[in-house]
Order: sequence, then C-alpha cells, then structure tokens
Amino acid sequence: MADAHAHRHDHGEHVHSSGAGEHAHAPATFGRAFAIGICLNVAFVATEVIYGLTSRSLALLADAGHNLSDVAGLGIAWAAIILARKLPNRRFTYGLTGTSILAALANGILLMLAAGAIAVEAVQRFGDPQPVTGNIVMIVAGIWIAINTATALLFMSGRKSDVNIRGAFLHMAADAAVSAGVVIAGLAIRITGWNWLDPVVSLAIVAVIVRTTWGLLREATAMSLSAAPATIDTVQVRQRLQQLDGVEAVHDLHIWAMSTTETALTAHLVMPGKHEGDRFLHDTAQMLKTRFNIGHSTLQVEHEAAACALQSDRVI
Repeated sequence: MADAHAHRHDHGEHVHSSGAGEHAHAPATFGRAFAIGICLNVAFVATEVIYGLTSRSLALLADAGHNLSDVAGLGIAWAAIILARKLPNRRFTYGLTGTSILAALANGILLMLAAGAIAVEAVQRFGDPQPVTGNIVMIVAGIWIAINTATALLFMSGRKSDVNIRGAFLHMAADAAVSAGVVIAGLAIRITGWNWLDPVVSLAIVAVIVRTTWGLLREATAMSLSAAPATIDTVQVRQRLQQLDGVEAVHDLHIWAMSTTETALTAHLVMPGKHEGDRFLHDTAQMLKTRFNIGHSTLQVEHEAAACALQSDRVI
C-alpha cells in the first residue's frame, strides 16, 4: 500500500500519497545504456576526425561535427535521469524530476533541427547534384548504422513508458536511418548514374524523422505545460472517483506529469456523510496508483461543495 500522510482541516481531510519506488523508474540498466552509447559515439567521432584529417575528407569532418549532436542528445537525457534523483529542497519542493521532460523536449527540438538541415541541403543539391559518395564515406556510414542501431536497441524497452528514453531512442534511430540513406543512395547512384537520387532519399528520410519525432515533441511540450499524460483519461479518473462510496461530487480535479514517469493528482471529493477516514483515503490513493499509475495523489474531502472557494466554472 502506498505510504500516506493525513492532515486534518476544518473543512475535511487531505491525503498525500506517493508510491514506493516512484523515483526509481529509470533503472540502472538505462544508466549503463547511456554510458555505452556515449562511449561508442565519442569513439566513432574521434575515429572520423582522425581519418578525416589523414584523408583530407571534409565530408568526414563535417559528419563528425554532426555526430557530436548524438553525444549531446544522449548526454542531455542521461543528465536528466541523474538530476531527477535529487531530493526535494526548499526551492524545488518536487525535486528536479521535471528535468526529464525538458530533456525529451530538447531531444525533440534537436531532431527537428537536424531534419531541417538535411532538408535544406537536399533541396540545394537538386540544383547542383553531387557526385557519388566516396568509398571511405560509405564505409564510415555503414559502421555508423551498426553503432546507432546497437545504441537504439539499448533504449528500445523503455521507449513506450518514458518520453525521455524515447527521445534518446529516436535520436539514435534517426541517425541510423540517415546513414542507411547515404549507403543506399550511393549504391543506387553507382548502378543508375542518377545523382538526383541522393536528395530524394534524403527528403524521404526527413519525412520519416519528422513523422516519428512530432509525437515526441508534442507530448514533451504538453508535459512541460503540466498536461495530463496521454496515457491517462481524465474523464475515466473523474468517473471512478465519483463511483466511490459516499462521494457525491468531484471538483477541482487536476492531473499533471511531474516527470516523464511520474504523475500527480489533486482532487476535492464532496462527501456529505461520514467515511472511513484514513482507510478510505489510503485505499483511494492505492486505487489511483494501481489503475491509472498515478502515484502522487492529494485528496481533499469536503462535506459541502458550496463551502469550497475553488468550486467554480474555471476548474474541472
């Protein structure tokens, strides 16, 4: 059962519930995944720089600069997980759990900027088609596919439950797709001699990146504005609370994401009759945790709705 603290007020009772282990949703395995991913990316960027300088390949040096964004994306996501474990203090009473939302938002923006840069370069190449990609660059792109795919697989298990992890996953998957496009376009051009295939493939990749990233960016933006997570139906939550024994009405219901894995709720329950006190509050908090994955709930019980100053048309 969720730990709870009850406080007596002159207009009812208030309970705060936080499920055990709520701050441990980013398991140590993902910390290891970030470390491995960053090390692989840094090692490969260093290799690109070395070969770029020795072969005087501007393309390799430019790609090394682009790939640094992968390191930045992984670093941002990992830093958010570490900061989210910081304990609350006088200023940040919820701790720094919200940094995971900011990290997901940052990764979404980085992906959109990368897609925009690729699109601009592709459009420019329609007017000035470039020659077929050199063998060295194609080999490098092939290695990059393997590294990014392996890194993306490290985050696959958490991409559905954590928007921050999904951002890291999409960042790696998007770069693997870009590298695959380089190899495919290079081979196709060598066979057909059609240099315009390169920008066409690039624009197709941009379309895929934008489509997959848009959902991440939209959800991260909504979370940063204290929206309820997309996985929670606020109507169902209200209906379930109203079905509780003794509850006549529910008002001032608020549900918002504290982080990419934690959800908070506050609600006023109008109960004209008596209830079972702490037991009722604890059982309700446990129900919200089990059924809706809301582990941080605050419930206020009132005997008359009219007695609450927050009862108005401006709150749901």
